[in-house]
Amino acid sequence: MGSPEAEILALIREVLSPLVRADGGELYVVSVAERSVLLHLSGRFSGCPGNTLARRRVIEPVLLTRFPDLKVEITSGPVVPKGAEAV
Repeated sequence: MGSPEAEILALIREVLSPLVRADGGELYVVSVAERSVLLHLSGRFSGCPGNTLARRRVIEPVLLTRFPDLKVEITSGPVVPKGAEAV
C-alpha cells in the first residue's frame, strides 16, 4: 500500500471525481495530508445549495468509510483556490 495521501488521492480520482463530473461539476484537490483533505467544488456546484447534500451523502461517506479519522473540508464557487489541482 502507498502512503495515506496517495490512497486518499486515488480514491478521489477514481471514485469521487467521476461522480462529480457526471453531475456537471468539477472537483479540485486544494490540499491533502494524512489526516485532512481540502476539496473545492466548481462548475455546476458553484454556490449550489445541493453542495451540502453532495458532501453529506456522497463525498464524506466515500472518504470516511476508508479513512474514518479524516477531516474533510469542502469549499465551492467559481473561483478556484490557488494551487488547487483539477481531478
